Amino acid sequence: MAAAGGAASSGTLPFLQLVGIRKEFGQFVALQGLDLEIAQGEFVCFLGPSGCGKTTILRIIAGLETQTAGRIVLHGKDISTLPPAQRDYGIVFQSYALFPNLNVADNVAYGLVNRRMPRARARQRVEELLALVGLPGSEAKFPAQLSGGQQQRIALARALATSPGLLLLDEPLSALDATVRVHLRQEIRALQQKLGVTTIMVTHDQEEALAVADRIVVMNQGVIEQVGSPREVYRHPATPFVADFVGRINALPGTLAGANRVHFGGAAFECLHDGAAGQEVTIYLRPEDVLAQPIAPGDANVFEACIDKIEFLGSYCLVQVRADALSQQPLNVTLSLNFLLEQQLEVGARLPLRLLPDRMHLFA
Repeated sequence: MAAAGGAASSGTLPFLQLVGIRKEFGQFVALQGLDLEIAQGEFVCFLGPSGCGKTTILRIIAGLETQTAGRIVLHGKDISTLPPAQRDYGIVFQSYALFPNLNVADNVAYGLVNRRMPRARARQRVEELLALVGLPGSEAKFPAQLSGGQQQRIALARALATSPGLLLLDEPLSALDATVRVHLRQEIRALQQKLGVTTIMVTHDQEEALAVADRIVVMNQGVIEQVGSPREVYRHPATPFVADFVGRINALPGTLAGANRVHFGGAAFECLHDGAAGQEVTIYLRPEDVLAQPIAPGDANVFEACIDKIEFLGSYCLVQVRADALSQQPLNVTLSLNFLLEQQLEVGARLPLRLLPDRMHLFA
């Protein structure tokens, strides 16, 4: 697992380095000394709740905010005090920030005009970019004539117009409806991979981060809680906050009962955690890591439970159960709709369940 703030790979010079980034707003400390290295071509998502500091760090990278302390190194060059125009990036804001009085062609070409690119070459570049984002022939339209998803594509094309080394995305999909959001995030990821542009996206949507990122930076109250691949962050949370924030989770109070044994509810269960007997812990367990099948004779951590509630979520259901072995504490389990139908399981039915020892995450 990558350590918090670690580089994506060793032996290569990071494309972007954040060194001890601290930001204070009066007495409030928004960022508490962040260290992070990002490799060239990576897609990194800053993920966290509102107010955790993720947008602040993006604005500091862009030069739209000034850090109280720390350095930003891009391409081996210290850009900590450079104005935004001298930093090699393109940015897409949550609000799109398109100029309503300019047509699509002029919006996309805005940065090219400022760089005094010849008109014919700028027009060619605009055509290339509109084809790239799937909106060829829309040059003469105005932002008000476009849907939200189309406006976001135009904002993305404008950000890419100058061929920046770094692409910054500030919650770019949050204003879109769910179906468009899923489709557009797939397009952004495919485009990023095609161009190979190093990308940083800020989001509070964990599903979005898990779907597109090479690495996720989970933030909380101005600090980095964990850095890792989507699978690492989801399967091996480094802190209780990460376990609770990323994905659904059961949090069960327990007590260690010796090596690889934990006691909670009315029973002892096998786990992969070695600690002093009697230590109080919280067991974090994903709903999909409570199995209803297959269960074989002699399997560890098997108990019988009663179904309290069934939440239909399409191809699967979130099933709440209670069991004497857990002192009747509610436990959420993910079961496929097909399994429920085949077994004719409804509220009040009883079924055997099994906890996977290697999927139980224990924190003191």
